[in-house]
Amino acid sequence: MTIKAVIFDMDGTLVQYDGPFQSSWDAIGYAAGLKAEWDRLMEHYFPKKELYWEWMDANAQLLKGISAEKVLTKILPPPYTPGVRETIQKLKQKYRLGILTSGLDFIAKYICQDLGMDFYLANGLKVHNGVFIGECEKRVYLWTKDQHLRELCQREGLEPKEVCFVGDHLNDIPVMKSVGLAIAFAPKNSELITVAHAHTDDFREIPMLIEKYV
Repeated sequence: MTIKAVIFDMDGTLVQYDGPFQSSWDAIGYAAGLKAEWDRLMEHYFPKKELYWEWMDANAQLLKGISAEKVLTKILPPPYTPGVRETIQKLKQKYRLGILTSGLDFIAKYICQDLGMDFYLANGLKVHNGVFIGECEKRVYLWTKDQHLRELCQREGLEPKEVCFVGDHLNDIPVMKSVGLAIAFAPKNSELITVAHAHTDDFREIPMLIEKYV
């Protein structure tokens, strides 16, 4: 098996925000003082997989007119999962490192710059004159991350079978089925364990697991 890149899910994997899904979306909504409204949207839209873009639009509308800087200073730097920094430093000696997330690019970009990772693909919130304008940059659909993995691999000159993917939630399963090596980190559902090649609750074990399978 030849692995050239390790691509990570972000929310619940690289970072652990408060909220039902440890999501960067929740982090921004909560930091903006919109927790009750944010949670109501989650309860309404989460079961409706076909309406994910509509859910993003609804979240973005709630943020309209709010200072982006005031919100982002509350959630950056991100609350890294224990072991992330040392693990990334170890892996970058051998592999290209990336992020594939339906979370937000503000955080993904920060992580890549902070940890020296190579690339990311994430959703965005549009900002003009320092405030959120109520619109999204729609790049990663929550339930079709395998499709976006292929797009990311094409962009970065990789084949999916050359990728190790690390994720934690049900929406990561299609990606896990399409890559050369899949690791479930702190899996939120037992189905991930049956799909992944390996699983761990200790982020520091990831380099060892990759070497074992490679």
